[in-house]
Amino acid sequence: MKPDIRWQALLALVGLALAAMLLSYQVQSAALCTTTVPAAGGTFIEGMVGRPLALNPLLSDPYPIDRELVGLLFDGLVREEADGSLAPALAESWAYSEDGLTLTFTLRDGLAWHDGEPVTARDVAFTYGLMQSDDFPGPAELIPLWQSVTITVIDDRHIQFTLAQPYAPFIEATTRGILPAHLLGGIEPADLDSIAFNAAPIGTGPFMVQPGQDWQQSGRLRLTPNPVDWREGTLLSDIEFRFFATADELLAAFRNGEIHAANNLPPTLAPDVLTAEGARLFSSPAQRYTALFFNLGDTGTPAVRSKEVRQALAYGLDRSALIASVLNGQGVAFEGPYLPGSWAARPGLMTAYSYQPETAAALLDTAGWPFGDGGRFRDGGLLTLRLVAVDQPESRAVAQEIARQWAALGIDTPVTLLSDAESLRAALDSGEFDVALLDVVPPADPDLYDFWSQEAIIRGHNYGSWNNRRASEALEAARQLVPQAERAVYYEAFLRQFDADLPALTLYQHVTNYVLSDAVQAAEIGRLQEPRDRFATLPAWFLSFREVPVNCPAATSTAGVTPAGD
Repeated sequence: MKPDIRWQALLALVGLALAAMLLSYQVQSAALCTTTVPAAGGTFIEGMVGRPLALNPLLSDPYPIDRELVGLLFDGLVREEADGSLAPALAESWAYSEDGLTLTFTLRDGLAWHDGEPVTARDVAFTYGLMQSDDFPGPAELIPLWQSVTITVIDDRHIQFTLAQPYAPFIEATTRGILPAHLLGGIEPADLDSIAFNAAPIGTGPFMVQPGQDWQQSGRLRLTPNPVDWREGTLLSDIEFRFFATADELLAAFRNGEIHAANNLPPTLAPDVLTAEGARLFSSPAQRYTALFFNLGDTGTPAVRSKEVRQALAYGLDRSALIASVLNGQGVAFEGPYLPGSWAARPGLMTAYSYQPETAAALLDTAGWPFGDGGRFRDGGLLTLRLVAVDQPESRAVAQEIARQWAALGIDTPVTLLSDAESLRAALDSGEFDVALLDVVPPADPDLYDFWSQEAIIRGHNYGSWNNRRASEALEAARQLVPQAERAVYYEAFLRQFDADLPALTLYQHVTNYVLSDAVQAAEIGRLQEPRDRFATLPAWFLSFREVPVNCPAATSTAGVTPAGD
């Protein structure tokens, strides 16, 4: 008799069904637990005062907003870190020749422009070659630098720069962003500042300009993540920058929740922002300082060419009171042309111009400007100094406070406020000033040849026409040496000449203020050497959470996990 397997088969099927039901129950039970994780997407909105002029890395130097934005859109061969060191960017490595005259870069493999076209060494040669033209419309000091360099394309990934003589800071020049030759190869250098590309550029940076927008009219610039970027990406869908006419409008927009962040908020408003709900204020000493440049050329008043008068102006300024009253204490007073963190700074070498009104008065007397009838006169003429500054809240308030303090010495100081940086630069170039209130952004390398050499009077930032041969020779010698200890000897010689002549008086180092809403998650801000350093941790930022199912943990470890339905 054959065994009846029908019941056995039936029982087996029932067992499988029960097992499946049990497994399903276990899976469903496990899915009843959820946890929260950062959600991708969302638009981060930041506000700033002013508008960019051109989104072009070859033209952005004089304009802070332009510099910040091109740092998101373009890359150089190397990049400057927040601590001042240099790190690879488009170039993965570089090497010097034995004599220090030739620098060879190797580009990363597989680099692409925002439009998908490959990046090659020819793009690099094209970009830096534009600055070799006498018709280059950007910063004039870049022309002689690049005209002294021979650029050689070895192949798609290798490019070589040969210098006419050793120049230690040269590698810093390669931090400047690269332009696409396949789009701009036919332009003349003189036309660089008038091309449509400057409004909708194509770069290699972590973000790209969203097509089809007219940010110049709308006052809103939207950037989207670069889909072919070689860096870590971001959870954000895009970034929108909104441009405001005044700092008060910027602060109001933050208070109203229209923006997530306010960049470079003036010190005068820093206390007010802390009263806004959910506001986090990040402050850090900036790589920038404000100074008074004295016009020592023929276009300035003869009075300011007197060293005693310049010293009197220094001793007659209470910088501590100025920082406290005008800047809400957000400034650091120091002496000389180097920021305190520079290895070339020698604080003990520089004269400390503390507030000494009696000393200032005595120096003016010695210089032939005695006090009488409400002011200081010589040959019937009142001591008058034309002070120029850009018409922005901070510089306006600082200039007015300087004029007030010098008035106490008997000096008439009419203040001319110029509408923008372009107008200020025109006044400096024409010499239509006696004293200029200027913001200075020194290079990471302590080479100040373009600020204080005799050559920089014509091409550079020596706006006061300081004509000191020994200082120029020291700066020239230092830039041709690589070892820091050898360079330091010449920088000390330069500082001695600077201190002896006092061609400029440093007022204070700036403090960068960045206010961020607590709606932005994981946004930890470190050192803000440059305002763009605020985005160093951007890949981790997010605006919202989402719930995801997870396997329920053991009862003893349920932190951060919520049963579904609770």
